[in-house]
Amino acid sequence: MSVESVPKPIVGAGNFVDDRIGAGNFLRRNLRKVFPDHWSFLLGEIALYSFIILLLTGTFLTLFFKPSMAHVEYLGSYKALYGVTMSEAYASTLEISFDVRGGLLMRQMHHWAALLFIGGMMVHALRVFFTGAYRKPRELNWIIGVLLLTLALAEGLTGYSLPDDLLSGAGLRITEGVAISLPLVGTWITFFLFGGEYPGEDVVSRFYSLHILLIPGILLALISAHMILMWVQKHTQMPGKGRTNENVVGSPFYPAFMIKAGAYFMFTFGVIALLGTFAQINPIWLFGPYTPADISAGSQPDFYMGFLEGSLRLMPAWELNLFGQSGGTLAMSVLIPALLPMGIIMTGLALYPFIEQWVTGDRREHHIAERPRNNPHRTSIGMAAVSFYGVLWLLGANDEIAAFFQVSLNWTTYIGRFLIIAAPVATYMITYRVCLGLQRGDAAVLGHGVESGVIKRLPHGEYIEVHVPPHEAIEAHMRNREIVPVISDRGAAGRDGIPSKAMRGPLGRLRLKMSRAYGGEKIPLEAGHGDGHDDGHALGHGEHAAIGQGGQSGQGDDDRSLTR
Repeated sequence: MSVESVPKPIVGAGNFVDDRIGAGNFLRRNLRKVFPDHWSFLLGEIALYSFIILLLTGTFLTLFFKPSMAHVEYLGSYKALYGVTMSEAYASTLEISFDVRGGLLMRQMHHWAALLFIGGMMVHALRVFFTGAYRKPRELNWIIGVLLLTLALAEGLTGYSLPDDLLSGAGLRITEGVAISLPLVGTWITFFLFGGEYPGEDVVSRFYSLHILLIPGILLALISAHMILMWVQKHTQMPGKGRTNENVVGSPFYPAFMIKAGAYFMFTFGVIALLGTFAQINPIWLFGPYTPADISAGSQPDFYMGFLEGSLRLMPAWELNLFGQSGGTLAMSVLIPALLPMGIIMTGLALYPFIEQWVTGDRREHHIAERPRNNPHRTSIGMAAVSFYGVLWLLGANDEIAAFFQVSLNWTTYIGRFLIIAAPVATYMITYRVCLGLQRGDAAVLGHGVESGVIKRLPHGEYIEVHVPPHEAIEAHMRNREIVPVISDRGAAGRDGIPSKAMRGPLGRLRLKMSRAYGGEKIPLEAGHGDGHDDGHALGHGEHAAIGQGGQSGQGDDDRSLTR
C-alpha cells in the first residue's frame, strides 16, 4: 500500500504516535484493515452498542439507587403509595422514577437496552450458527459468545430483582425455590444468598454487587476478548464473486467502517431513547412493594427468562424420596426444568463446533460463510432448537393463553408437553425438506436460467417463457459453496488400508454412519440441467437480460481485496 493511498489523518496520527512510542506502522496498518461487509454483521453490533448504553444508563442509576431492604415509610410524590411501608430499594426506585430529573427515562432506557442486548446476542448467535461462522479458527470466539449469553441472562436476573417490587419478588421467589432444591448444597446457597430464611435482608445488596461489579466486569473482559479475536480473524465473508478463503473483500476500517459503526451506534441509541420515552416498561409503582404473602395474577418475566418459566409450568410434579422417611427429597419438578433446558441449549451451543468437526473430520480453516440451505442437517438442528425454546417460551404464559382464548389451563399444559417433543421433530423434518427444495431451486436457476417475463412462440406453435442466465454475481453466490465433508472408508483407514482400531469399534462405526448422513452433496448444482429442452428455450436465442445489476454489498468504490 503506497503512502499516497493512505488518508492524511491516518498519516498524521501515525507519524505522531511513531515519533513517541514507535507504533506508527501498527496504527496505520490497523486503521486501513479491510473488513468484509454484510447487513447481518450488524446484529452483533446491536448487542455491543446496547451494552455501551447499559453501562452509561446504569452508571446514572447507581447514583440514586439504595440497595437496602431496610423498611422505610414512603413519603415521596407518588400519592397512591404515600405512607406505605416498603424497602429502601423500592422507595429509591420510586424516587428515581418520579423525583429525579430524567430518572424515569434512564430507568426505561436501561431496561430496553437490557432486552435489546440479550435479544441482539441471541439473533447474532443464530446468524453465526446457521452460516457455520463458528468453524475453525473461530471456535474459541464462539465459546466466548456462549459464555457472554449465559452471563447476560444472569445479569438480567440480578438487575430484574433489584427494585424489590411485587413482580420482581415473584421471580426472586422462583430463584429461591430453584436454589433450595439443589441436592446437598441447596440450603447453604439459599441462606448465603438471602442472608437467612427467605426473603432475608441481604439479597438486594448482594445482587446489587453482582449486578454492577462482578458480572459487568466479566462481561467487559469477555467482550474485549471477543472483539480482539474478531479483529484478528475478521468476520467470515459471505460467498460471492472473487471471495475465497485466502482473501478479504470489503471496506477499510477507516473511514468506511468507522463511519458506518458510528452512524449505527447513534441509530441504536435513538431507537432505545424513543422506546424509553414512548413505550412504558416495568411500571413498578403499579405493582407495589414485595411481600412474601402477596402474588399477582398473570405475572410474566422478561422474555429471556420466559423459557425457564415455561419449563417449570410444563413439568409434572415428580419427586424422588431417597432412603425412605429418613432420607432427602429431590424435587425433580424444579430441578429438571431449571437445569435441563438451559443445559441442553448452552452446552449444545458450546460443544457443537467440536461435534461437527468430529462427525465430518473437517479440520480446515473456513473464512467463507455457508448459506444455511447448503448444510441442511445443521440448519434443521438449529431450527429444532429454536422450536424447543419457542414452545417453552410460549408456555411460560399458559395462564394468559388460557384466559384469553377461554380454554382449559390443564389442556394448554398437556398440549405444551406434547409439543415440547413433537415440535422439534416436525421442525427438523420440515426444515430439511425446505433446504433441499432451495438447493433444487439453485440448481434450476444455474441449469435453466432465470424467468425473464418474455413470452416467445416457437415455430410449431408452442408458447414458452424465455429464460436468461443469472447475473454473474448471483451465479458466483450460488456456486461458491463447499460440499460438507464426509469421512470415507479410505479416510478412516490407516496407511496399510486397514481401518484403525478406533474406527473399527462401535463408536467409530457410529461416527462413519453419522458422517455419511450429515455430510455429502445432497442436491448437485448440475441437477438442474435436465435434457436440454428448457435450455434451448432459455439460452439459445440470444435474448439475455441483466438480473441483479445492483451488485453486492461491500464492493463499491472504497472496497478493497486483501490476501489473508
